[in-house]
Amino acid sequence: MTQLPARYDHVGSFLRPKYLLDARAQKASGEISAEQLRAVEDKAITEIVRFQEDVGLKSITDGEFRRTYFHIDFLEQLGGVKTDIPVTIRKPDGTEELAPPVMRVIDKVRHAKDIQLADFKYLKSQVSAGRTPKVCIPSPTMLHFRGGRAGISKEAYPELEPAFYDDVAKAYGDELRSLAAAGCTYVQMDDTNLAYLCDEKMREAARQRGDDPNELPHRYAKFINKVVAQKPAGMLLAMHLCRGNFKSTHAASGNYEPVAEALLKEMNLDAYFMEYDDERSGDFKPLRYLPKGKTVVLGLVTTKFDKLESKDELKRRIEEAAKYAPLEQLALSPQCGFSSTVHGNKIAVEAQRNKLRLVIETAQEVWGDS
Repeated sequence: MTQLPARYDHVGSFLRPKYLLDARAQKASGEISAEQLRAVEDKAITEIVRFQEDVGLKSITDGEFRRTYFHIDFLEQLGGVKTDIPVTIRKPDGTEELAPPVMRVIDKVRHAKDIQLADFKYLKSQVSAGRTPKVCIPSPTMLHFRGGRAGISKEAYPELEPAFYDDVAKAYGDELRSLAAAGCTYVQMDDTNLAYLCDEKMREAARQRGDDPNELPHRYAKFINKVVAQKPAGMLLAMHLCRGNFKSTHAASGNYEPVAEALLKEMNLDAYFMEYDDERSGDFKPLRYLPKGKTVVLGLVTTKFDKLESKDELKRRIEEAAKYAPLEQLALSPQCGFSSTVHGNKIAVEAQRNKLRLVIETAQEVWGDS
């Protein structure tokens, strides 16, 4: 198993600066070209790389500054996939809710082109020696979970097993190989679906689609392992379990117990970023399934609100987690990114710095500077 760059990490996305949001709006209205927008993105990414390095992070992302949504922008570039952009629904009580995107597989899934390669090359060119550029991509399970069997063309895939899963895994393998050839050693897959399967409402929705929520985590473990089997040598492959992160709201709650065994024991991943920022996530008992050689990154610091957590409380919770998994197999991070979609969480820019510094300082005090 490949080790994380440090005992402290982060999930990847950051609040977009206003000038980047303005440029994105100008591109949407036809005022500037795609090339002009990319030049603005390059500038913003250079700045966010410096920010991460100045704070003291060892793994460095591009802040997901080229994306509108963490998943759609990648998945719709796979051959055979069509996505309908989600819309924001205003509920009667005045709150907003993001209708989930409808992703459909309309043809055989294939790696039609290198999706992240140019973005990674630019990121790598900006990252200083001694730091590790990290690429974040959506989990392949997202092509199945949201729509189930009904979302996958029966003409292309009369049976899902094994052709659908094999094709998606091959497409992901091709993408990982293209990144590895350019020097990428760290990829994180963002997965909402396993976290959603901890929530009874989501489990019932899966039943309504004709899936068994008790069987799905094990099927997804086999699916992920088909991708892992194609992972280039020397690449760290991690998974972040996300419970929803849109304008400081969440989509799912529930203890990890329904998915823990499939997730930790059956998936051949190197590391797991698990959200544990509040009572929504339940206790740490599911960590008992963690085998030797893998790492769980505890997402104890929320990215949804400005209030800074107490260092003593974080240490107490790490100690509690260590009752179920060895301390040397744990690490610390914020629970999610600060801006999983272009809209961003309702959090101050300076709070990003404060929370990351808290994560780094706490981790160094708990584990030393290793």
